[in-house]
Amino acid sequence: MLFVLYVFLIISFIQFLFYIGVFGRFSFAKTQKTITKSVNFPVSVIICAKNEAENLQQFLPSFINQKYSNYELVLINDASTDDTLEVMESFQKEHPTKIKIVDVAPNEQFWGGKKYALSLGIKSATHEHLLFSDADCKPVSKHWITEMVACFSEEKEIILGYGAYHKTNNSCLNKLIRFETLFTAIQYFSYAKIGLPYMGVGRNLAYKKSLFFSANGFADHTHIKSGDDDLFVNKNATNQNVSLSYFTDSFTVSKPKKTFKEWILQKRRHISTATYYKPIHQFLLGLFYSSQFLFWMLALLLLVTTYQWKIVIGIVLFIIAIKYIIIGTLAKKLGEKDLIIWSPFLEIFLILIQMSIFIKNMVSKPTHW
Repeated sequence: MLFVLYVFLIISFIQFLFYIGVFGRFSFAKTQKTITKSVNFPVSVIICAKNEAENLQQFLPSFINQKYSNYELVLINDASTDDTLEVMESFQKEHPTKIKIVDVAPNEQFWGGKKYALSLGIKSATHEHLLFSDADCKPVSKHWITEMVACFSEEKEIILGYGAYHKTNNSCLNKLIRFETLFTAIQYFSYAKIGLPYMGVGRNLAYKKSLFFSANGFADHTHIKSGDDDLFVNKNATNQNVSLSYFTDSFTVSKPKKTFKEWILQKRRHISTATYYKPIHQFLLGLFYSSQFLFWMLALLLLVTTYQWKIVIGIVLFIIAIKYIIIGTLAKKLGEKDLIIWSPFLEIFLILIQMSIFIKNMVSKPTHW
């Protein structure tokens, strides 16, 4: 058991380094203040929808009523079979100068993914600065556009934002979904802070149209059903061209999945794209997850056998304290402070779920989006 203890000490040190050296950089960064400078360059807000008639009816007004004078709303109907197009057209009649519709017919070559439809929407966009969200999503503020696009500059071509999920009281699944979303955001914000940006989320993401075309759009990963957001960022983000927007008014909030099965299917698709990340990102993400898993497994093994249990308990409590400080600070920063008390339990549950997803994805790849 001495060897197991030594491995546990090494794993604990790795966890410490990740939380202090990586996540701590974002955790201890100054909280952003609301944008005070005047921003009024033209912006194209792009929303791609597939069978989202009900959500569009509910959430489109929050995009239309933004307090930003110089923007267009590009709505992409991705071969929907419901009333999505009709809903878009009804809003366009009310706001003919603000809304542009791109109606995408079924295309067998690209059927099943949204990259083809999204590419057509980007080509149709009038402006250089593009801001993306989803049909089941809404900005938390009327100043969302202002806060997000104010981070653009001549050098900054990609803006990473935070996309939260609606809170549901007395729901363990909702807490798990929101914690996974929070922890994902902690990682991609933190890695960007240390100069290793690796992903963003399509429900709150911005980049320049010129960057999209210079990178040949989604050409390098068109064959992959998902990844229009994270794979694009992974390929094109550098330590110089990315900016972060995490002031509260820049957040979006989406409808979470209602069943565990639906959420697992969604996470299988998201996790499957990670195998296409740059090697350095795959290594760091894999090392962190492995150290998470081994930390709890080895701690349990040592405690069950009571081998040097006082040392083990001391280390476990120390690491939990570090996590509480880092995650707690970031949960408050990103408006998820109600998750802080549950974070150790949600982390363990999430680790086990991720392990099961990895195994399932090795057996069969998810084929839908």
